[in-house]
Amino acid sequence: MTPEEEALFLKRRRGRNIAIMLVLVALAVIFYFVGMARILRG
Repeated sequence: MTPEEEALFLKRRRGRNIAIMLVLVALAVIFYFVGMARILRG
């Protein structure tokens, strides 16, 4: 693997990791608000 290919691979992997992190954070926020709504509603 050439240095250019490796740099592109690492850049793509980092972008994918950031996307996965954003999805997980969004799910955590959704679950938090759903849980709070259920608690407050009784």
